[in-house]
Amino acid sequence: MDFSAESAPADTHDSRAAGYPVVLQVLPALGGGGVERGTVEMAAAITAAGGTALVASAGGRLAAAVEQAGGRNILLPLESKNPWRIRQNAERLAAVIRAEKVDIVHARSRAPAWSAWLAAQQTGVHFVTTYHGAYGEGLPFKRRYNAVMARGERVIAISRFIAGLILQRHGIDPAKIRLIPRGVDTAVFDPEFVSDARVNRLADQWRLPEGRPLVMLPGRLTRWKGQEVLIDALARSARRDVVGVLVGAAQGRNRYARALERKAADLGVDVRLVGDCADMPAALLLADVVVSASVKPEAFGRVVIEAQAMARPVIATDHGGAAETVEHGGTGWRVPPGDAVALAAAIDHVLAMPPERAAAMGARARGSVLAHYTTARMQAATLDVYREVLGLIPPPDPALRGV
Repeated sequence: MDFSAESAPADTHDSRAAGYPVVLQVLPALGGGGVERGTVEMAAAITAAGGTALVASAGGRLAAAVEQAGGRNILLPLESKNPWRIRQNAERLAAVIRAEKVDIVHARSRAPAWSAWLAAQQTGVHFVTTYHGAYGEGLPFKRRYNAVMARGERVIAISRFIAGLILQRHGIDPAKIRLIPRGVDTAVFDPEFVSDARVNRLADQWRLPEGRPLVMLPGRLTRWKGQEVLIDALARSARRDVVGVLVGAAQGRNRYARALERKAADLGVDVRLVGDCADMPAALLLADVVVSASVKPEAFGRVVIEAQAMARPVIATDHGGAAETVEHGGTGWRVPPGDAVALAAAIDHVLAMPPERAAAMGARARGSVLAHYTTARMQAATLDVYREVLGLIPPPDPALRGV
């Protein structure tokens, strides 16, 4: 797919008229999370489609990936929530928009989105947002602060759960919302292309015992991800030989990490905290069961589709994005959030399944990901949003929007 439009004048160098827009994505920093990876993926798609991909952020470890994808980084201190800094950043972004002849600003996080929205108002360029999270509203004025993510000409919702939340909280015209789930790179997350050497290397690095079933929970160490629920479930499991593997960085929550280790020891269950992992496809292949035990709804839950892409049996909590990506009894299992008894029963059920049944479910799960949740589908749908706001294609039929 490209941005070209048959009606575009052939004798102009203006990027919008020629159909090759300049897209500026804005976010706080380029760490290693799902928002950041999605930004890199779209930088690659914009470049491949003939556009110019710019990314404004405070930088980070994925900045090099933006450049490798064909994009260009613009370093700006966009992390601050200070109102004065937000306005200062708006002026900086407006200057970038004018200098780079930006056509579309795509905001992916709230503080940078306020700066980006103000800059878009000043310069008259198109403003698009992706509503990435179920943002909290516990503090005064928080809904107003969050509302900038619903101010785009098009608001991309990463799940039906998030689309419903946008409508409930912000009351915008449903015609502005585009449902575009996150995607997984199914060439990277493909069990056929992960060598035994990669899997064995991780097993040795983590000192995992041979011949014992592994139940894995990927996710940064924070209470709402449900690591404690999994430990409680393993203590209630009928299987006493299970090894629990918690994959994810503590991100400074060392007290919580130590509390998890103490809890596991007190309950007599074997749980390993292995930290962050740079080779998640190999890590997932180690698991007999992959668990997403989040006690708060995930806006989408990329871990679930990554595990399904690797044809792993998945158990997820029955809310948020996972309720959409896991077909109970078909591509995985769903259990009530925070229910260690139900999670234990589900783990026992999966571990007792004959290998051929587990393999068949894994194949169905991978098939579902290939059909609905690939990076390529996400990229193509987002490019269509860009083309739509530029007037290069008409809006989709309401029945096809998914909202």
